[in-house]
Amino acid sequence: MTAASPWWTRQSHADRRPVLMMRAKVVAALRAHFAAQDFVEVETAALQVSPGNETHLRAFSTQILAPDGSSAPLHLHTSPEFGCKKLVAAGETRLVTVARVFRNGERSALHHPEFTMLEWYRAGADYTVLMQDCADVIARSAEVAGTGILSHRGREADPLAPFDRLTLAEAFARYAGIDLFASIAADGATDRDALAEAVAAAGIRVAPDDSWSDLFSRVLVARIEPHLGIGRPAILYEYPACEAALARRSARDARVAERFELYACGVELANAFGELTDPVEQRRRFEADMALKARIYGEAYPIDEDFLAALAAMPETSGIALGLDRLVMLLAGAPRIEDVIWTPVADTLPR
Repeated sequence: MTAASPWWTRQSHADRRPVLMMRAKVVAALRAHFAAQDFVEVETAALQVSPGNETHLRAFSTQILAPDGSSAPLHLHTSPEFGCKKLVAAGETRLVTVARVFRNGERSALHHPEFTMLEWYRAGADYTVLMQDCADVIARSAEVAGTGILSHRGREADPLAPFDRLTLAEAFARYAGIDLFASIAADGATDRDALAEAVAAAGIRVAPDDSWSDLFSRVLVARIEPHLGIGRPAILYEYPACEAALARRSARDARVAERFELYACGVELANAFGELTDPVEQRRRFEADMALKARIYGEAYPIDEDFLAALAAMPETSGIALGLDRLVMLLAGAPRIEDVIWTPVADTLPR
């Protein structure tokens, strides 16, 4: 078998260029879309003290050198979130960024180690406002791309159709036959054994060392995500509180948090929060997640103390991160994320 030509050869680039030009039009249109709503476009530093404190995200790390030869660790951010929230604390009320972000250990048809995130924040707005933002972004992108359908590997969705909306509890009941709340107490505490019993009864593998979170994720990936956003985009909301590390709990139900994800064609496109602004609670969550990360991966990332200090000055805010490459991939009907990236990262690892 002959290896595929590098992306930079004239023929390969000519084949890819129509999709890449469509991408450029979509990016320009979305910038204009947010500018028309008085959003300020910002740029956040990619090098950070902490790349983020989510358990399963791996960062690219380096050293910053001082003139005297001393050095200190820095990391490429896995999201512009910390920088954006500091700007909200500083007084910005509507901001948007088109950011290059970096995640190590991630490469697949839907993952790339360096990718582009469209992230925006609204101070003083409920997180449900972001659901309408998503509808507007999808519709505007489809209009500019000149397509009436989103597609990926045989699955399709109408970008102009009203979004389907369902809670995690509804999704677990509908697609897995599992009562999610049977394993979540009124205060949000989880019962691993109760969920394990339900997952096993649904015919899904359970390992002895699976945590509640492991089981939750396995059901989500195996039984729920393939059904989301088929025919029309879908909003999956009211995540269990323990699955929303940077989101505030719902005032209506302490078992869930103000978090939603956007799906189309079975592909996750965006993740949104009603932002947690309590620095004490945020520190507790970060420390718990980093302790778990250390147990699983033998490493942990520092906590950004400036970020926690900024949370104390941050007004109630809602924010969202949307994978721009994935959106373009669905607009183009491309099978792999690399098909819509101008200069893919070299793949030098052995296969």
